[in-house]
Amino acid sequence: MSTQIFTLPDLGEGLTEAELVRWLVEVGDTVAVDAPVAEVETAKATVEVPSPFGGVIAELHGEEGATLSVGAPLISVTTESVSRAAQTYVEEERAGSGNVLIGYGTSEAAPSRRRRTGSATPATATATATATATNGPGRRPAGERPPVISPIVRQLARRAGVDLTTLAGTGPNGLITRRDVESAVAAQTTVTASESRAAQPQQSPRAEDGVDRRTGLPIRTRVPLTGLRKAVTETLSRSRSEIPEATTWVDVDATALLDLRAQLELNATGRAPGVLAMVARFVVAGLARHPELNARVDTERGEVVHLDGVNLGLAAQTDRGLVVPAVSDAHRLTMRGLDAEIRRLTTAAREGTATAAELTSGSFTLNNYGVLGVDGSAAIINHPEVAILGLGRIIARPWVVDDAIVVRQIVQLSLVFDHRVCDGGTAGGFLRFVADAIESPTSALADL
Repeated sequence: MSTQIFTLPDLGEGLTEAELVRWLVEVGDTVAVDAPVAEVETAKATVEVPSPFGGVIAELHGEEGATLSVGAPLISVTTESVSRAAQTYVEEERAGSGNVLIGYGTSEAAPSRRRRTGSATPATATATATATATNGPGRRPAGERPPVISPIVRQLARRAGVDLTTLAGTGPNGLITRRDVESAVAAQTTVTASESRAAQPQQSPRAEDGVDRRTGLPIRTRVPLTGLRKAVTETLSRSRSEIPEATTWVDVDATALLDLRAQLELNATGRAPGVLAMVARFVVAGLARHPELNARVDTERGEVVHLDGVNLGLAAQTDRGLVVPAVSDAHRLTMRGLDAEIRRLTTAAREGTATAAELTSGSFTLNNYGVLGVDGSAAIINHPEVAILGLGRIIARPWVVDDAIVVRQIVQLSLVFDHRVCDGGTAGGFLRFVADAIESPTSALADL
């Protein structure tokens, strides 16, 4: 019998932490290899984490709602015997080999030569113990390289300014682990905080923690930026700081579009396409005519990269926050095909089952903020895209038709675009194309 500790693996794309949403097992449960043990939320999506061990759950490390770092203990499993594959998985995970959960990619390239772990000879172990006893914890003979295998640990130490030669590793044969570096960082932070408090006048806890210093108002609550909210904050902040955006908008008579939708629903044997799918079809056609808005800005190479095809992102408000799942190859789908994918993706986004690829592959975003009951919005571009089209609510308004004031169904379209990729003429041309298609949908569909 032995107890194996499974640490939170690298879930891909450089993510360093995840929020523990809920446990799928309890202490005492029997778990099979590859069986899911926890549901975690990353900045990309909610995923289930499978166990590499089979056995009995001995301990759950962490409470639901807590944020866990990659490499932190997740579960302890009591096993009768451990397969070589499981041992290799744990060794590589601790060593930062680049191997991660299948389907989630890697955050760093795997090293070209893998150092062997756990292969120290008795003579080496004795020499290490002797050096430790002679030089004391954290000291090594001059010229001896600190025993660190993981490039992740080295990078963490470098960024935090921790001198690895001063650390005594707690791993096998004095191996310096991620936890050793994090402990050193925490110790440095504590010392720095203590020195800072000693140098400043002492304030009451209420003045520091319970009251906003600028306004003097009591603080009701503090909400940490974690998981999806943290990712949204970083993406939108980067968009605002990097993209010189401009906004243009137009009011559109959508009466004919609603009439066509009603006719399709009346004649359809199944579900008729929704208004959003109809507009999406016009958007895809407009991007084919104005490819500058379906592009990327490669700042390193000084190029604007036009994309061949459209992955249409759909801004969706969920209980977890704003996400943008994308309809892959939207340019290849009919209006009914777009409708089916839009319904599937928005449902998956709200249920938290959309994949990381679906949430990060968009090339242009369509934002239907009309469902929120508002008419217009100067949206923020979903970096690294270069444009986003907003669709407001459709509402009855007075409109001039043939010199007469009549009641029509009006919607406002707003286009926010990156001024680096095009000027107002291109943006206005695209917006006018979509607007004209909405006002005369039958003619537009005949030409698509």
